[in-house]
Amino acid sequence: MLERQKLTLPNGTKKLLLHSCCAPCSGEVMEALIASDIDFTIFFYNPNIHPKTEYDLRKHENIVFAEKHGIPFIDADYDKENWFARAKGLENEPERGARCTMCFDMRFDCTALHAHENGFDVFCSSLGISRWKNMTQINNAGLRSANKFPNLIYWTYNWRKGGGSGRMIDISKREKFYQQEYCGCAYSWRDTNNWRVENGRERIVIGEKYYSDET
Repeated sequence: MLERQKLTLPNGTKKLLLHSCCAPCSGEVMEALIASDIDFTIFFYNPNIHPKTEYDLRKHENIVFAEKHGIPFIDADYDKENWFARAKGLENEPERGARCTMCFDMRFDCTALHAHENGFDVFCSSLGISRWKNMTQINNAGLRSANKFPNLIYWTYNWRKGGGSGRMIDISKREKFYQQEYCGCAYSWRDTNNWRVENGRERIVIGEKYYSDET
C-alpha cells in the first residue's frame, strides 16, 4: 500500500468542513486529514438515504468513528420530504444521471451554507472516494455550491489517488463498518433489488452485511 502523503488545504485556507455520506467512504478521508494535522469538522447531511433504518445505521457508524478520533460531528436535519419533492419527475433516472446531480446539489448547498455561516473557508466531501460515483459530477456540484458564497472554496482533491481507494477498504475491514449495498436513495434501493431479482440473487437485507477480513 502506498504511503499516505501529507496534505495541505487549498489557497492557504485553515478550517475545513467535511461533508460525509457514511463511515466507509469517510474513514480514509478522515484519517488522511488527521495525519496531515488539518482542522476539520464532519457535516452529516444526507436526506437521500432511505429508509430511516438505513439512514440511522450509516449515521451511527460515522458518529462512532468520529468520536473515536475526537472529531466534531454536526448532525444535520434528515429533511427527507424536501429530497423526495426535488426528486419528483426524476424517479426513473439512471445512476449518475440527473437525479444524482440534484442530490449532490442539494446536499452541497446545505453544506456550503453551513460553512459560510460558521467560519469555514473550505469544504469537501467523502462522496468522491467511491468508485461508483462520477467524480466530475460531484466536483461540479461542489463548485456550484461554493460559488454561491463569497470567499468559499470547494476542495476538489481526488481521494482515490495515492492508495486512497485501497486504504478505504482496509479501514472498513479493520473497523468492521456496516457494508451498505446500494447508493442510498429509495430509487437506487429499488433498482438494485430489481437487478438482483433479475439475476437470481437475494434482495438486500438492511443491517445484515458488515466488512470483515473475509469480504
